[in-house]
Order: sequence, then C-alpha cells, then structure tokens
Amino acid sequence: MDGRADRQFLNGIRSHRLYAVYHLIALRGLRRGEAAGLRWCDVDLDVGTAVICRQVQRRNGQLTACAPKTPHSNRVIALDRTTVTALRVHRSRQRAEQDVFGEGYRDSGYVFTNLNGEPVSPGWLTHQFQRLIAEQDVPPIRLHDLRHGAATLALAAGVELKVVQEMLGHSSIVLTADTYTSVLPQVAHTAAEKTAALLMHAAGIVPGTNRRRGKGPTRRKRGAPRNGQARLPRKRTSRTNVHTRGSPRTRPAAKPPAS
Repeated sequence: MDGRADRQFLNGIRSHRLYAVYHLIALRGLRRGEAAGLRWCDVDLDVGTAVICRQVQRRNGQLTACAPKTPHSNRVIALDRTTVTALRVHRSRQRAEQDVFGEGYRDSGYVFTNLNGEPVSPGWLTHQFQRLIAEQDVPPIRLHDLRHGAATLALAAGVELKVVQEMLGHSSIVLTADTYTSVLPQVAHTAAEKTAALLMHAAGIVPGTNRRRGKGPTRRKRGAPRNGQARLPRKRTSRTNVHTRGSPRTRPAAKPPAS
C-alpha cells in the first residue's frame, strides 16, 4: 500500500468508532495482536509514548493475553501529535459508549474494545478492515500491509533503519533490511544528498557547484584594482626617453682619437 492509498483509506473511515486502531497500525506499525492488546495504562498521551508489552490472541476459542511475538517486540514507541489526537478522540468516544451501554458495561482497561467494553480480537479487526477496504474502493490488501506501509513511509521520510527496526519490534536489523531492501537505495541516496547539503551549507558552497553561496560568477572590469587595493597613477615620461621593445638602443657618439 502506498501513501496515497493509506490516506484514502484513513480519510474514508475517520468517523468509524475504531478509526484509531487502523491509524495506529498505519503510522506506527503495530501488529494486529499488539494493537488489540494495548491498554490505557500502557499509553501516556501527555508524553506521547506507548509501551508494547503484550498481545491478544484467540486460543481454543478464548481471547488470551500473552507476551509479544519475540522478546525484542517488547518496546516503547513514540506517538506523533496526530496519533495522540486520534487516541484522545477515541477515549472520549469510548467513555460515551460506556455511558450509553449502562450497567452491564465491562471496563476492561483495553484501548480498543467492543461496545460492551470487552477487548476486540485480532480476527475481528481483520474482518472489519476487509469490509472497510471494500467500502472505500481501495485495492484488496491485508491488514498486515498497513504495518509494512508504516515502515516504508518511515524509511522514505529518511528515518534511520535502526529506528524503524525498533518501531516494528524486529528481532534483528538484518530482518528489517531484508524486508525493505527495495526502499533502501532510495533512502541511501536521499541520506547522501542531505549529508552533502549540510556540509556544503557549512562551507558556504552551493550544492552541485564550486560556487560560494550568495556570490555569482562575475568578471573584473578592465583596469579595476585587484583585491580591493587602490591603483596608483602611472608616471608620465617623455616620449624621447621611452625605449620600446624591438627598437635599437641609442649609443652615445664616439670621441675622436687624440692627435
């Protein structure tokens, strides 16, 4: 999924009650089980962080909270201001749903829940995603492709590979590099240009040229002084005393021999 399709999908479902979960996956690259297992106690909207320390999976017909996929999947992710705003709106909507539902509502503490407060299942998130994709006329993709899109967009924006690895919770940077190898040449080229531009700016040189910033190529007027030095007037000499190149030098007349 490219950036335009991401925007089309997210803009189209902005009014959906679980918009924030797909926003979070698309921008921060969570796995669907990690998103389903996120609790409000794991999120700090004031600081802008979320602790990924569990996931929810369906086992033997029951939803079960368990450890993330790998030990490296335990991580803290940064939340951008747009994502923080989406989560604040979602929390207000969730509280309103609790008031409407009434006494039977279960305050489970999970960020993403059903109308009765129970946590959502990863399979249900996938089912809803496929239905919303069809409604928005977006090409058929998997929910997991939103996670890949988050990494691809981050790399294209110049985020370092190590940072993307930590955001995704990959166990190895090699895995991240192998997965997104098609994006890395573009990222490397962009990084090289940014590095050169920074260095040339410090040196006062326009990138791609040998010209100093703010100084275009100029030609010195004929007779103008060099390096700001004043030009001294030349002494005028008599024409008869001037010896020109190529003319014979005048010798004094020889004295007659003594008699």
